Amino acid sequence: MSVWRIQGGEKLAGMTPVQGSKNAVLPVLAAAILTDSETELTNVPALRDVDASLHILRKLGCNISREGDSVLIDAAPAAGCELGRDLTGQMRSSVIFLGAVLARSGRARIALPGGCELGPRPVDLHLQVMRALGAQAEMEGDDIVCRAEKLRGAHIDLPFPSVGATENAMIAACAAEGTTVIHGAAREPEIVELQGFLRAMGAVMSGAGTDRIVIDAFRPKKHVTWSVMPDRIGAATLLCACACAGGDVELLGSEPGHIAAVTDALSAMGARVDIGENRVRIICRGRLTAPGRVVTRPYPGFPTDAQPLLMAAALTARGGTVFEENIFDRRFRHASQMVRMGADIRTEGRLAVVRGVERLHGAHVLAEDLRGGAALILAGLGAEGETVVEDPGHVDRGYESLDGALAALGAHIGKN
Repeated sequence: MSVWRIQGGEKLAGMTPVQGSKNAVLPVLAAAILTDSETELTNVPALRDVDASLHILRKLGCNISREGDSVLIDAAPAAGCELGRDLTGQMRSSVIFLGAVLARSGRARIALPGGCELGPRPVDLHLQVMRALGAQAEMEGDDIVCRAEKLRGAHIDLPFPSVGATENAMIAACAAEGTTVIHGAAREPEIVELQGFLRAMGAVMSGAGTDRIVIDAFRPKKHVTWSVMPDRIGAATLLCACACAGGDVELLGSEPGHIAAVTDALSAMGARVDIGENRVRIICRGRLTAPGRVVTRPYPGFPTDAQPLLMAAALTARGGTVFEENIFDRRFRHASQMVRMGADIRTEGRLAVVRGVERLHGAHVLAEDLRGGAALILAGLGAEGETVVEDPGHVDRGYESLDGALAALGAHIGKN
């Protein structure tokens, strides 16, 4: 259990780098076992989910070495094909190992994953993908079990642009004979990142960033080097932190195009947002104005992971904001905790209505998921007095020293 203590009322100022992307590095780590190649990754963030992935790779037989933000993976010895609950229980996205293990070994048994409880995340699409590629794929109790003597190229039609199912399809299709076409693919930047990494490994692949991805062939290389993209939700967190506390913050090493939906919303609230090459600057002077309506959608729509963060910024904005959550059923659990800080929030189903109050007050609150926990920390930056956030470990799953980054910008924040 971590305890975050935030003394509100301090404006933020300064420049800060953006960490490597959590959601991009996890499928890259899984894909590293596709062949016997050696993979050298840089800009790997120090996160609990990354630690969990590296632990899985070691259990599968890989040799791993890590120094700073660099990770070296020797996949040649990998021979395992089973991931028990002890390995998957800490990370919901551990299902991304399904396609990689099946492609490598011809079989896979993976316990249903853990992680943040944001509502149902059915594995049906993952099973559909593996079946389309010629595998037998079933649930046996709480385990996903897949077998295939040979994977074959196929046309895969996704009824929903699931990021995880798209990534599993891309990875597994590298081991299939013939061409695979994924229709209805997710379009997130992390999908483009995975395509770039798979190409570096030897895949002949195109279309990432659109709803149609084609995998034609795979010619494995012996050594792969790759630098992980910046974290767009990490960038959104720091921007919303400035919106909550006020001040002048510049993000270095960011990809502004990846967070356009968030910067557009902050601009609509009255923040000054300046965009440059690989940098974003936000200036917040005085009270912001509510953005009206925020609707979460698959990329390039407003990201569900940024919804709690922008809600924190809207708590003291003039007027009202309606948040419509279309991705996860339980994405508003942070709202009841924000009410403890004096926020005016009403939730019903997929809607949350926030009416801005003049000020928040510090309170003792509980982080129940990763982004909701971060949002409570941000709300504490703009509250009067001390906010104490009890966190059973969610925030460290997705942020590399969030307390250090905020403290460097002038926040009075500590964690123990």
